[in-house]
Amino acid sequence: MSDHNEKHAARRRTLAYLSAAGLGALTAGLPTLAAAQSKVLRIGYQKYGTLVILKGRGTLEKRFASEGIEIKWTEFTAGPALLEGLNVGSIDFGVAGEAPPIFAQAAGADLVYVGNEPPSPTSEAIIVPKNSTIKTVAELKGKKVALNRGSNVHYLWVKALERAGLEYKDVQTLFLAPADARAAFERGSLDAWVIWDPFLAAAEKQIGARVLEDGTGLVANHQFFLASRSYAEKNPRLLAILLEELDKIDQWGARNLKEVATILAEQTGLDYPTVELAAKRYSYGVKPVSPQVIAEQQKIADVFADLKLIPKKINVRDAVLATKP
Repeated sequence: MSDHNEKHAARRRTLAYLSAAGLGALTAGLPTLAAAQSKVLRIGYQKYGTLVILKGRGTLEKRFASEGIEIKWTEFTAGPALLEGLNVGSIDFGVAGEAPPIFAQAAGADLVYVGNEPPSPTSEAIIVPKNSTIKTVAELKGKKVALNRGSNVHYLWVKALERAGLEYKDVQTLFLAPADARAAFERGSLDAWVIWDPFLAAAEKQIGARVLEDGTGLVANHQFFLASRSYAEKNPRLLAILLEELDKIDQWGARNLKEVATILAEQTGLDYPTVELAAKRYSYGVKPVSPQVIAEQQKIADVFADLKLIPKKINVRDAVLATKP
């Protein structure tokens, strides 16, 4: 095979992997494990993030083994599909970014926010080809820019245009899934691409894409852990312990980035340099969802409603499990 064909084959493999990708105080006062109403915890994950690290380390299984709790892992290609699985009852718990829960709630899914990781604004960005002369978002007026419709980066794009003094209609916004956008970006059919890790890291490492602007000062970019409402109400102890284990693995990950990158490479099939770059700017540490974070989610939901991306306005607080007095 020629060098040219080898490069294209490698890129196709990378796109295939990435397309399958698109996380003691918590347990206080909760029922004992013996009182838990489920002996199986079904977790939905994607090919990146804290859940992948937790799965790779095997620590969750060890934590629950003595209690007879089985962990069942199910892989999903993206957040929306994962939350649909949560909605129909095929999983109990999963992870998604900021936008998918908003879309799911607007569609009637009975899910609840269980926890979140800290903001990670540098994990998503607006990128341009390495030889592009464009230096600012304002210069994208009239240009072609691709993003995944209704994803976290859609909100980043809205906020970046706002800061640049542009209206949404001033730019030709094309809605493309990551693999399709990557192909168009490489062909030179796009002036910019709004994308998240690990797609972002792959574009930087493999084709020299340049970051025009990331989420710093524009968006939070949280990762959320969610559960079906019925499961959360019946199994608060299991979910609290799961969050505790997620936080432990995150704290370990923050201190052991090379090991994290190794696990991610093994679990996802992505190359080490790509996952290492993404891991370095990932945000580590799991917390219960605070009123402030829910308020931030509400702002995103309102923007999506105004843009007619969701069919109606929603109250994000309706998806927060009420605490008992």
